[in-house]
Amino acid sequence: MKKPATLGLPAGELDEAQAGAELAWLAAEIERHDRLYHRDAAPEISDADYDALRARNNALEERFADLRRPDSPSLRVGAPPVESFGKVRHAVPMLSLDNAMSGEEVAEFIARIRRFLGLGEDAELAFVAEPKIDGLSCSLRYENGVLVRGATRGDGTVGEDVTANVRTLRDVPQRLLTDDPPRILEIRGEVYMEQAAFLELNRRREAAGEPVFANPRNAAAGSLRQLDSAVTARRPLRFFAYGWGEADPPVEGSYFGWLERLEAMGFSVNPLARRCRGAEELLAFQAEIGAARHELPYDIDGVVDKLDRIDLQQRLGFVGRAPRWAIAHKFAAEQAQTVVRAIAIQVGRTGALTPVAELEPITVGGVVVSRATLHNQDYIESKDIRVGDTVVIQRAGDVIPQVVEVVTGRRPEGTEPFAFPDHCPECGSLAVRPEGEAIRRCTGGLVCPAQLAERLRHLVSREAFDIEGLGKKQVPQLLETGIVKSPVDLFTLPRDGERLEKLASLEGWGARKIEKLKAAIEARRAIPLERFIYALGIRFTGEVNARLMARHFVAYDRWLGAMKALAAGGEEVRAELDNVNGIGGALIEALVEFFEEQHNLEAVEALAAELAIEDSVHAPAAASPFAGKTLVFTGSLEHMTRAEAKARAQALGARVAGSVSRSTDFVVAGADAGSKLAKARELEVAVLSEAEWIEQAGSR
Repeated sequence: MKKPATLGLPAGELDEAQAGAELAWLAAEIERHDRLYHRDAAPEISDADYDALRARNNALEERFADLRRPDSPSLRVGAPPVESFGKVRHAVPMLSLDNAMSGEEVAEFIARIRRFLGLGEDAELAFVAEPKIDGLSCSLRYENGVLVRGATRGDGTVGEDVTANVRTLRDVPQRLLTDDPPRILEIRGEVYMEQAAFLELNRRREAAGEPVFANPRNAAAGSLRQLDSAVTARRPLRFFAYGWGEADPPVEGSYFGWLERLEAMGFSVNPLARRCRGAEELLAFQAEIGAARHELPYDIDGVVDKLDRIDLQQRLGFVGRAPRWAIAHKFAAEQAQTVVRAIAIQVGRTGALTPVAELEPITVGGVVVSRATLHNQDYIESKDIRVGDTVVIQRAGDVIPQVVEVVTGRRPEGTEPFAFPDHCPECGSLAVRPEGEAIRRCTGGLVCPAQLAERLRHLVSREAFDIEGLGKKQVPQLLETGIVKSPVDLFTLPRDGERLEKLASLEGWGARKIEKLKAAIEARRAIPLERFIYALGIRFTGEVNARLMARHFVAYDRWLGAMKALAAGGEEVRAELDNVNGIGGALIEALVEFFEEQHNLEAVEALAAELAIEDSVHAPAAASPFAGKTLVFTGSLEHMTRAEAKARAQALGARVAGSVSRSTDFVVAGADAGSKLAKARELEVAVLSEAEWIEQAGSR
């Protein structure tokens, strides 16, 4: 863009057209110098000249306030503070990665890709390996090349609107550097803080008497989630781009080529990313990066390996919340030694008794650790962990502290083996250990105060009902005072004057806070099915399995009917669940145990009666000819593996069964189809050839 001739004239002598042209040039020019300074470390002008450009921009905006651009450099210093972040539903979910901790797991990751795609060992596969930044995932939405929104990952489906904050990051272009911008492009990447900047930030905070951050990741997360974006602007945050969400036109070609396109559009991409062929090169890269890990200016906790061809990525798709075409190869955890002060027993929301070592505080991987999980009774007994022992601690995956081994040579005299309790420390109920399981569980159920508190905390948590104003402090307070005795009590509270009056008498509960709580509860009466299922806290029903069930059954009534039938011994429902890709026998048994208990069923129905449970947001468009239908595949498929066909059918909203019955809608018959095809003809079930299936499914 040509330098405006009006640049030296006083702002008061310009008309709107001249000011608009100059502001457009200043936005592009200042962003170019930001990029040269912060990304390329190759500044072209002095600090004084740079400051003069920004001063000129500010003067024009002050004179022509209506002409301030969405990519204005002034937004880099922050916008007016907000009271809270708005919610953003990601058009394409921001999913997580499966982990590999060894070379064998990386080799198996590649083998799974080959099996899914039906590729032989001689078929060449290229991958891109890049350092896994220990930061905060963020999504940037550009429309016609202009940044319009920034959002955190949140729970992967809904994040927080941090647009004003991401505009302050020097690595985030306000406008894409291209003459032909896409209509829509969501850039995914990682917000992080370099180690030197982190240390300087903590030095300043300590000098000001403010609490310091535990590590650069916490500092980055806290900085990006400031309600006052001017604070974010003063924090030295960086951004590495690597992925994409919604894109129109679609992203095509190779992932390595995509990284090059990102850089051309003005983003910082990790310069260490490398194209590799096969497990041997991937492992060599991981070893190389691991050896240089402590020389990097930022924290990393592993290497991400991604299949290079984007068309193959699309064929592979996702399982649960993770792509089949990428994996995080984590580094071995850092270790340190400390002393066990005591062993405490925690009772979880499902009644599990979990031993926890209370430790002499020790720094591991830059974080102070004072507690570590001991997993279960067998773990303590196999390692013979005792109070007073010196133990080796590591942060598993650089996150969860655990005891690796006992330094027996430093054991004090007179220590005794730890006796695991056979009664719940919270309610005194018998704690039993089912045959074949490692966990001992309290049988107190909902009479156990620990379980009830944990169940309600889980119910109101961010990934479940996400009720603001109810946290670790408030939930026990409501339980102890009897204001809430069961999950449904939360949703009847807003219309119960007696309990509201009792709540108002408690410390910390003023009229305004109570009104906010009532509003938060009312706002959560409408909830997607997958969140409702997850919120119930059924064993083995995490976010992934809750989504799988919601996606399969789509509607609450159908799901609950299936659960009742399952608890009553219904073999058809058991077989149906067993055929859902990702749902296993352990979850099915846990569902049976949960719904066999009448009080659990009554609690679920009472809670549901207070809600509007929405059909699964993952349900496919009604245009899919297979939405809600039951399919059976039989015979040999020539153009895709059985796993790929099954995944494709489920993505279209179909249920895949293993046997043909009167409830079967379609049988897809490949070569050498046998008894299932005969059964389909006997029952007059519609039969599709593989070619017909592919045409209708749009798989090619």
